[in-house]
Amino acid sequence: NLDVQHFAPEEISVKTADGYIVVEGKHEEKKDEHGYISRQFVRRYALPEGAAPETVESRLSSDGVLTITAPRKVPDAVKGERKVPIAQTGPVRKEIKDQSEEANEKEK
Repeated sequence: NLDVQHFAPEEISVKTADGYIVVEGKHEEKKDEHGYISRQFVRRYALPEGAAPETVESRLSSDGVLTITAPRKVPDAVKGERKVPIAQTGPVRKEIKDQSEEANEKEK
């Protein structure tokens, strides 16, 4: 969140470049209660690991707070279908049956 209440929406820009989110604000000289003032700022934030530049979003509230979000990518395995391997934990059932038949034949 950034306080940008001294800037109009058209005086603010948010962009992504080379793994960073760059926020700029600039307005030319304006008259205020003390005289003339001009403001300018540039803030660079590292794009969070796992976030795609094309997913960055920004919102400007009516009270001048700029909120920037960069959602992390969801791994493909979570989004779609994934084959789950079946781990065997004991002897195969057919082998158990074969062993019981052998035991029965030995008893005869």
